[in-house]
Amino acid sequence: MSHLKRFMPAEWHQQDGILIAWPHLGTDWAGMIDEVTGCYIGLARAIARHERLLIVAPDPEEVRSALGEDCCGNITFYALPTNDTWTRDYGPITVIDDGQPVLLDFTFNAWGMKFAADCDNMVTRRMGQAGAFKAVVDSHLDMVLEGGSIESDGRGTIMTTRQCLLSCNRNDAWSENRIAQELCDRLGAAQVLWLDHEPLAGDDTDAHIDTMARFAPGNVVLVVDEALSRQVARYTDASGVPYRPVVMPAPPLIDDELGMPLPATYLNFLITNRQVLVPTYGCETTDRQAIQMLADYFPGREVHGIDCRALIKQHGSLHCATMQFPANTLNK
Repeated sequence: MSHLKRFMPAEWHQQDGILIAWPHLGTDWAGMIDEVTGCYIGLARAIARHERLLIVAPDPEEVRSALGEDCCGNITFYALPTNDTWTRDYGPITVIDDGQPVLLDFTFNAWGMKFAADCDNMVTRRMGQAGAFKAVVDSHLDMVLEGGSIESDGRGTIMTTRQCLLSCNRNDAWSENRIAQELCDRLGAAQVLWLDHEPLAGDDTDAHIDTMARFAPGNVVLVVDEALSRQVARYTDASGVPYRPVVMPAPPLIDDELGMPLPATYLNFLITNRQVLVPTYGCETTDRQAIQMLADYFPGREVHGIDCRALIKQHGSLHCATMQFPANTLNK
């Protein structure tokens, strides 16, 4: 909807770059640091092949050594402390306001004060102080909001789940109507689509939307199951055109070493300027089906699988570990 003065762009909007935070021994990755570092090397190389990559790490030289100089020409490093690596949820959320990008810095409280977040909650401000951003950074610290909890079609609709945004451990005094109005005011949305779905087994985010429902071009909504498909089928976009739900394949159930379920999902894919990067879980049939389906819905982009069996052991996946910056947000 080109007439919207303020809007949150869809993920397939032209981008300046992608943000990740490198795993280190001060995070929950300490017990499997070699395994997860291998995953991050593959992810970083895949992104940097076609797009600028920003890496936050306590020791950038260690990361540079792990990656090798051959792929670092398209990477900018920021020496910053972090509690964890899930930049989707503590990185800035970008809106376009009167044609200009604005980076919104919300409070991150580690999914309802489940974990420490003091360093992660400062990453956007510290990157701004380090000169990373060309765009204005706008403080919205009076509201708790994670990037993985919202999804935008770029045309005035924000999609989320009641289970997450209405949980009492975030904005506990705010009603559904209040939160919807805040999303419309701050993100420029014309409407909020509330979906109802329990968290995936093993999920500790209280049902982030990016684990179960994602927009694709052409009013398509990719969903995790038939229950969500039926809900989405009742909705229209901000112009009154119905959405078209499509159920994605699901990987077989994956358990951790204690037999507890892990929230593996193919909906946690990342869209970049030239690629769609798809989390894979060592499940040949469904991995292949997910990659092919996303190739069908994102024509013109290369679609590649990224082995996320390490990431899922800490209950997140590829989209959770990344945050895109739309065009004209970053300094060169």
